[in-house]
Amino acid sequence: MIPAYWNQASDELAQRDPALAPLIVRHRHESLKSRGDPFATLARSIVGQQISVKASESVWQRFLAALPAPTPEAVAAAAPEQLRACGLSQRKVEYIRDLAGHFLEGRIHPATWTDMDDEAIIAELTDVRGIGRWTAEMFLIFNLMRPDVLPLDDIGLQRAMALRYNGGEALPRKELRTIGESWRPWRSVATWYLWRALDPEPVEY
Repeated sequence: MIPAYWNQASDELAQRDPALAPLIVRHRHESLKSRGDPFATLARSIVGQQISVKASESVWQRFLAALPAPTPEAVAAAAPEQLRACGLSQRKVEYIRDLAGHFLEGRIHPATWTDMDDEAIIAELTDVRGIGRWTAEMFLIFNLMRPDVLPLDDIGLQRAMALRYNGGEALPRKELRTIGESWRPWRSVATWYLWRALDPEPVEY
């Protein structure tokens, strides 16, 4: 389902930013999409850390074969050896089990996220071992579809902004942030379109 704000955000960004306008026109009939529940989305993000997309998909499919219902309860009940057999490193096993513990012990509160601002959710998520700010920001964009997230640590966004705004030369973080300020309150939308400059196929988490 297309986010309720998407068309308004796309129109405003196209009018406001000549560097974004061609991308918005080219990908006008596409949009950010969310899939999966919060636990599965976060678990999948941990699985994919520091490995290729292809390797990540392979490990995730083995994880799903071992745990067809990837819930906190299923992870907590699984032996560490069973999770390791999916291709997870010992550290990632620890991370996913810690994530499950946070859900089961009520230290993560999906029911209250609607009333929480982005930074409060990031603080809650980064309390989990193995979840840093970038992962939390990807979750805000792809699962919660928050409209105004600017993931400055994302390599793809950095590359796309260098191409669109500086002739391919890397931009200092301060300049990236300044450009991003001009997109408020639609920084997630601008980021999504800039990712399309590098990869026409939209990513779904």
